[in-house]
Amino acid sequence: MLFGGFDIVVIVLVIFVILVLFAGIKTVPQGYRYTIERFGRYTRTLEPGLNLITPFIERVGARLNVMEQVLSVPTQEVITKDNASVSADAVSFYQVLNAAQAAYQVANLENAILNLTMTNIRSVMGSMDLDELLSNRDAINDRLLRVVDEAVHPWGIKVTRVEIKDIQPPRDLVDAMARQMKAEREKRAQVLEAEGSRNAQILRAEGAKQSAILQAEGQREAAFRNAEARERLAEAEAKATKMVSEAIAAGDIQAINYFVAQKYTEALTSIGSAPNSKIVMMPMEASSILSSLGGIGAIAREVFGDTGNNPATPPPLPRPRPAPARSTPPINPSTPNPFNPDQER
Repeated sequence: MLFGGFDIVVIVLVIFVILVLFAGIKTVPQGYRYTIERFGRYTRTLEPGLNLITPFIERVGARLNVMEQVLSVPTQEVITKDNASVSADAVSFYQVLNAAQAAYQVANLENAILNLTMTNIRSVMGSMDLDELLSNRDAINDRLLRVVDEAVHPWGIKVTRVEIKDIQPPRDLVDAMARQMKAEREKRAQVLEAEGSRNAQILRAEGAKQSAILQAEGQREAAFRNAEARERLAEAEAKATKMVSEAIAAGDIQAINYFVAQKYTEALTSIGSAPNSKIVMMPMEASSILSSLGGIGAIAREVFGDTGNNPATPPPLPRPRPAPARSTPPINPSTPNPFNPDQER
């Protein structure tokens, strides 16, 4: 089949139109932005999807990723405010907000952000002491984020996060810090131990004080009760003495015999109950004691009345016989015995 000249022209025109369409249709993927230049000048930015441009007049200038991207900051040496050398690395997250500014305001965008972040890391960390640097990492991140984001704002970039990954002081400095921490903990332990000892001594002193107070109060109460008991006893003895004196004044000789016999019996009781007494020397006859007991019985009959009519009352005890002379030393018969009522005065 032979084509004529007109047919060839039509075919050429169709092929040209197809090529023009392919050159003018641009598909932008999601997460990217394309800048369009007309004769080398920026005109607009293509959004994701199908877009048309003027072939041979307009062209795509820059293809920019507008998704959030991560930029690793390499390790670098930093000298702190107190002249301590440390190594630090970081990571930075940024996002392109304005494709035209990011494409035409700065060349080599990633390298610019990297160098800007490294410079500000040295500036921020160099203005802090080592202890503050190691303990305030969040504050360092906030300062870096604020400074770097403000610096890249004219480029249409938003820095979302700057994080310090690792801070490594020199080995000898780490050892010195470990010794310092150990000394600080030992100091704290000694302080706590001293405070515990002081509190224990205070509590013991308070306990001794309370014990002494209670003991003094107990002694005072005991002394008061002893004094009261002695007062009652003295009153009783005074009353008994008064009664005996009244009986003597009335001419009752048995009363004085009763009083002397009572004291005599108490003296014998004290001598016999002594723990260091093995042999008791009796200075009087045993019959004198019994005679005194008989006198006490006579006084009791006189005081309480004659109980002879009462059959339940036992008869008076017979006068005991004198003990043998070998049991006690002899007593001079000429010496009057105050406890024998039958002896002549």
